[in-house]
This record gives sequence, structure tokens and C-alpha cells, in this order.
Amino acid sequence: MVNFGGIARALFGSSNERRVRRFDPTVRAIGALEEQLSRLTDDELRARTERFKQELKDGKTVDDILVEAFATVREGAKRALGMRHFDVQLIGGMVLNAGSIAEMKTGEGKTLVATLATYLNALEGKGVHVVTVNDYLASRDAEWMGRLYRFLGLSVGIIGHGLSDQQRRDAYNCDITYATNNELGFDYLRDNMKYERAQMVQRGHHYAIVDEVDSILVDEARTPLIISGPLDDRSEFYQTIDAFIPQLSAEDYEVDEKQRQVSFTEDGTEKLERLLEAAGHLNGSSLYDIENVAVVHHVNNALKAHKLFAKDKDYIVRGDEIVIIDEFTGRMMPGRRYSEGLHQALEAKEHVTIQPENQTLASITFQNYFRMYKKLSGMTGTANTEAAEFADIYGLDVVEIPTNVPVQRIDEDDEVYRTFEEKFRAIAREVKEAASRGQPVLVGTTSIEKSEMLADRLRKEGLKDFQVLNARYHEQEAYIVAQAGVPGAVTIATNMAGRGTDIKLGGNLEMRVERELADVPEGEERQRRIAEIDADIKRLKEQALAAGGLYVLATERHESRRIDNQLRGRSGRQGDPGRSKFFLSLQDDLMRIFGSERMDTMLTRLGLKEDEAIVHPWINKALEKAQKKVEARNFDIRKNLLKYDDVMNDQRRVIFDQRIEIMDAEGLEETIEDMRNETVDAMVARHIPERAYPEQWATQELHDEAIELLNLDLPIVEWAAEEGIDDADIRERIRAAADAAAKEKTERFGPQVATYIQRSVVLQTLDALWRDHLVNLDHLRSVVGFRGYAQRDPLNEYKSEAFELFQSMITQLRERVTSQLSRVEIQRPAPAQPPLPVMEAHHVDPTTGEDEFGHGAERLTADFNPIEEERFLVDPENPETWGQIGRNEPCPCGSGKKFKHCHGAFATQEA
Repeated sequence: MVNFGGIARALFGSSNERRVRRFDPTVRAIGALEEQLSRLTDDELRARTERFKQELKDGKTVDDILVEAFATVREGAKRALGMRHFDVQLIGGMVLNAGSIAEMKTGEGKTLVATLATYLNALEGKGVHVVTVNDYLASRDAEWMGRLYRFLGLSVGIIGHGLSDQQRRDAYNCDITYATNNELGFDYLRDNMKYERAQMVQRGHHYAIVDEVDSILVDEARTPLIISGPLDDRSEFYQTIDAFIPQLSAEDYEVDEKQRQVSFTEDGTEKLERLLEAAGHLNGSSLYDIENVAVVHHVNNALKAHKLFAKDKDYIVRGDEIVIIDEFTGRMMPGRRYSEGLHQALEAKEHVTIQPENQTLASITFQNYFRMYKKLSGMTGTANTEAAEFADIYGLDVVEIPTNVPVQRIDEDDEVYRTFEEKFRAIAREVKEAASRGQPVLVGTTSIEKSEMLADRLRKEGLKDFQVLNARYHEQEAYIVAQAGVPGAVTIATNMAGRGTDIKLGGNLEMRVERELADVPEGEERQRRIAEIDADIKRLKEQALAAGGLYVLATERHESRRIDNQLRGRSGRQGDPGRSKFFLSLQDDLMRIFGSERMDTMLTRLGLKEDEAIVHPWINKALEKAQKKVEARNFDIRKNLLKYDDVMNDQRRVIFDQRIEIMDAEGLEETIEDMRNETVDAMVARHIPERAYPEQWATQELHDEAIELLNLDLPIVEWAAEEGIDDADIRERIRAAADAAAKEKTERFGPQVATYIQRSVVLQTLDALWRDHLVNLDHLRSVVGFRGYAQRDPLNEYKSEAFELFQSMITQLRERVTSQLSRVEIQRPAPAQPPLPVMEAHHVDPTTGEDEFGHGAERLTADFNPIEEERFLVDPENPETWGQIGRNEPCPCGSGKKFKHCHGAFATQEA
């Protein structure tokens, strides 16, 4: 068969190549301005910024001024940063400006590329958000690239941990704002819990550039950002349920490794029902009766904790707590907890202190947060494998940007062995051989357990000079990664996703200076020592180059090709030579799940001997097909979760928009009157049915409800006894009485105070009902899947019932607001602002494993001040009061050194 697609690609290039070529005329146009701009003074170059702003106000678009603006940024970067944008970087900037994802290899200068689209879009004056995966990168990039922006006359702000609302507001009001995805999301949620518009910090969602876009919009998008408050302690109940699971046998449950699900069999359900009934936790005769929904939820969590989650792979026990291990980076994530009671089930399983569950006060997924931006773009080294997801969820295209220098890395075919043991023996031999010739080796593993197994194997083989980098030793991580390019260095690391530190052949100058010269003050001696380190690194780089560059040796394929590509991409940086190879066995998870038994039988028949490997391009293709299946399934799971979240998101937007309208309104009399009238109408309709005879009216109940909801003791029973009266007359009389009482109260309070009270009552009542509504939606979500057994679509069922719950919430809002306003009296001067509920945020940066909010569970209430809060008082002489400290933060002991060079270094040595 003739491959017409292959012939077309050979003649005309791939669709990506054709798309990139379309940018060539623009690149040439930008280059043509370079000599002209080089003759301008700094002030003349800076003046172009104001000219561009005026042109945009006069009706031009950003695309109209792109060529001149990009040329200005390129010239500004040469003067402010000593860097010049390559032509391929200009293409990357155009892709970002077009609202697409620029896929650029490691070391190709994504940070500099972003300055082009950032500057151009910031000229509109509506704010540009540059989103990074951690605080360190946000502050580093803002300082580094901020020199360019300020040189060209634009303001730059940073949103980091520990800022006050005013500092955040000032940063968001800058032309360009650097922030982490977590900070942006939490600020949005907190803004929509404020009681005054002036207290909100964000000013809109105009344009965002997301760095490491695959990490943030795919990996991080698996779970929502949640602001929560504590619920009652139920630790005894968790322990009771946990004790049942070890009593089950293998016939009582079924485990599906492909779907990562576990469920009870019919026999298991019956056995569990007997155990629950004996313990007094079963209502009725069946576990699946509607009143046992909460029990089913907890029982399923306990089963998951025992049968799906493995200690030292999915989590570790550290002290008296369960610490999650991120499946992509293999590092600890202190402070992050599984939601919906799963973390408590793990705590019960490992017999550590069970922390109380939290109630969701507000939440949003990254998908729905970032889709609010009018224009969105991103950049990363690995996005193409998730192109379908980016297009479907976010409407983002992926464009591969050519490298400035061709990639010289050699990607070898996988070696497949029959057993773990054979594979590890082969890896040990390969590592020893590479290290002996002075080639730096980076060994990638998929879990802590496997990295330590390999470390033990290397020790047995006599190789002792290597570094193990995983979640247990993340304090030393940045330095270990930085030195992984030194000749002969052997670094064993769990998955290398988004480590944030370049592996440079010969070593990293910045890291060595920071570590070796931490105590050397600025001056001639420091400069001399820096020059010595620089010369040493250049010498070591030559040795590493001669040995073949960085050798990336992977011990297993990940479920996602993107993670494999991230590991491979560590080698061959900026045209350096390099090599990568994957060593696999039929006992690996991916191979075992996808039919390795047939392959094992075939290899035995072929006479494959022990320690022999099969190497063939077909194996690579077969594995990639298996990975594609897993990726497609994971995408379907995320897409299905998003469909459910979209239902809540539509309701969230209604509520948040309503809050802003209430805060912006000068007066709320009409809104309050409508609520009151609708409450009266509903009251009368409940107790005086249409076309009912007067003797059928429930007038006493209507009287009682008028007292409850309107605080009015009206002669409704007497009214009903009047000749010829109907329901409309009674409705009008109640309305008139309620209106008169409201008017009297407004006149007594004064219009300004009355409006303040009305706004406070409406907002606080709306927030309280919204929180309860979120809990109801969570419960509905956890049980609606069972509707599938009745041949009903769970998503449609969820949509219709969520709508009914929302309608019920609106009815309650009208009644509660009406009731509270009818009873409110002024007993003391009104406070400046109603107090916010106690709020906590748990979210950890997946690339560093450090809590991005410092204290693990930061109080997010507006008036929170860590210095004044007793439990966060820091005693310089008592490390127990210091809490979680970032490696690069000042040491709390007051030495003036960074934590990692002071007490952080001691902690590492002790570990």
C-alpha cells in the first residue's frame, strides 16, 4: 500500500513544520528593524512603549504592532539582560501571543521567550499574569525578566506567600504579575468570599501565560483547589470501619488495576453487612439503603486504602502523619491531604492520629479557573502527547518550536528482560560501565521503593559513589540535580517532572557558588573564587562531552509518554551530545497489566536465556500503543470529572456574579422587596391552595409562618372569616404590613446603615447556604453513580438534581434574608466588615514537595496575621516553633544565612 501521508510529509513537511514556516516573514520583518533600533538611546527605546499604548487606545490591535513591539523587546533584552532572542524564540513568542502552547525543548530559553508576548499584551493596560509552578520560579523570573520590563517602562508585581491583601492588590494592578497557579486560584476564591468590592484583590482575567503548562493544566488539574473549614471529629468511626477490612478474604472484593478501582463482591457485601450490623452502624437491612450512603462512602474508602494504596509508593508514614508521594515527581508532599475521607482511611490503616475532615467552603478546578481568561497560552518541553486534551478542554493548539541548535541526543531502543532481577543486573552493569568511562548517568525510577532497590543493587555490585534523589531526601534535591552533569556522576532519581533545575554538563555555576561561597562576602576574594569554580566547571564539561554527554537510563516506562519524554529531555540540552535508553521487564506494572503473559510464553518458546534482552523497534511501538491507551483512559476520567464540575461551575459563576452585583449596588431596597414579596407569595400558596374553599385554608399555620418569616403577628384568622375575601386579598394585606414594617425600620436606622445591614445579611446568608450546597453536591456526586445500575445516565441525573438543589437554595435564601431583616436591631455600631469564617488551604507545589503556604494549613481569613497568631509565634531559639520553612528562606535562628545553609543543613545531615 502506498503511504500517501508519508509522501506528503516528505514533500511539504508536517503540519507543524508548515505552521512554523508561516512565521518566517514576520521573523524577517522583526530582524529588519534590529539595526535601526540599535541606534536609539535608552530613553528613545523606552518612549516606544508609550507610543504603542497610544496606538492601541486609538484602535490598533496587538497583532498590528507585533513586529515593532517584538523588535523593541529584542533590543531591550540585549541592553537590560545581555541576552538576544534567537529567531526560533521569536516564533515561540508569536505562538504564545496567538493563544497557543509553545513546546520547546529543555534549555531553549522559555523564560526569555515569554517576555515577547508578555510585553506586547501588557501594553493594553489590562494586566498580564505569568503563571509558574512554584514561588521560587515566580520570584526568580520576576526579578530576572523584570529588569527588561522596567527598562522598557512597565511595572512588575509578584504574588507570593504571606502578602497582605493590599500588597496583593498592588501586585495585580501592575502591568505584569508573576504568580503560582495556586496563589491565583486561592485569591479568586477568597475574593468571592469578601463582603466589600474594595477588599477584592484581582482586577480581572485578561491574559495568562502558563509556564510548565502540562504540569499545571494536566497534572495539577486532577484535583481542585479547596478552601475548607473543619468538621466534627469522627476518628472512632474510621477505626471501626478499618478493623473490618483485614477480616475480608480475596473472594470478598475485586481489584481492577487498569481502572485503579476496587469493589466488593456480593459475598463481600453480605459479610460486611453482618459486621456493620453487629457494630451498630447499619440502618435497615441493606448496606445500599439510602440512609447508609455515608457508611458506604467510608467503607469504600477503607477498602481503597488497604487494596489500592501501597506504603512507600503512594504515601509514607513520617512520625505521626501520612505524607502523600506525588506519582509524577516521586516526592513527599507535606500538607496535601486526600479529600472526601480517603486520607482519614489511610490514617486509620496505619494507626496514626486521625485528623478531622474538612468541609468545603469554596473550590474551583484549574480547568475552570484558567478558562476564565480571555486569552490563554502556555509553554513547556512536553505537551504534544496531551494535544487532544489541551484542544478539547482549553481550546489550545500545541506548536512544536524548532531548537536553535539540532538535538544530538541518541534515543536507543528499549531493552526488555523477563524479570525484575535480570533487569536490575543489566542496569547495574550499564551504570558501572558508563561511570567508569567518566560519563554522567541519570537513572530514572518510578517510585521510592524502586530507587532504593536499585541503590542496594549498585552497592552489591561495588559502586558506592552515587546519589539517591527521591522524596525522602528532597532537602538536598536542587544541588544533587545541579551536579548530575559532572563526569562520572551517578544520580538515581524518581520521575524528573518539573524539577526546576537545569542539568548542565560539568555542573551548575550558580549552585556551586551558592553552596561553596555562602560565607564569603562580596569582594575581590569572592570574584577570584568564582572564576576558579567557573574554570573547574569548564574543564569538567569538556570531560563529560568527551565521554558522550549525559546518559539518561530509565528503569521503567511510565503510564504517560510525556513523563518519559521529560526524563529523556534532561539529556541533549542546547545541542549537547547525550544518550537515553529504557530498561524494562515483563514484571513491570505497564507490561504486566497489558498482556505480558503472552509475551513471556513467546519469549520462552524462542529460547530467550537468562540475562538476555530482546531489543526491537516493534517493542517500542507496542509499548507506546499501550501508553496511548492509558493516556486516553486518564483523559476520559479527567474529562468526565470536568463535566460534573462544570455543573457546579455554572452555579458558582451565578453566585459569584450575584455577590459582585450586591457589593456594587448603591441600594438594595428593590432586591430585598422582591425577596420579601416572593416569600409572602410562597407562604400564601402553601397554606391557601388555589380554588380551595375558605374552610380548607390553613390560616392558623399561615399566621404562625408570618410570625416566623416576617416577625409580624397579623389577624389572618379574622381576615379569613370576612365575607368575600380571597387569597389575593390576604396576600396584599400581608405584603402591605411587611412593607410598612420594613419602611419603618429603614427610616429608624437611616438609609446608609439600612443598606449596610441589608448587604451584610444577604452576603452572609448567601455564603452560608452556598457552603451547605457544596456539601450536598459532594454527597450527591458520591452516590449518583449507582443510578447507572437502573439504566439512567448518572451525569444527567446529577445535572437535574443539582439544579433542584440550587433552586431550593435560592428559596431558602429569600426566606432566611426576609426573616433575619425582619428581626435585626442595632445594638452597637456596625463593624467595618463582617468577620469571614475560619478558612484553611492545603496545597503543595508538586515540583518541590514544599507547602506553598508555609504552615501546612494556612489560615486564609482576611484578618489573619501569623505574627499575632499565638500558634505561629516563632522563637529563634526553639526550632519546634518554626513550622515548614522553604530551603531558600532566611533561617529563623537569625543567622542571616539561608535555611539550607544553616539549620536546614543540620537537619539534612541528621536525616
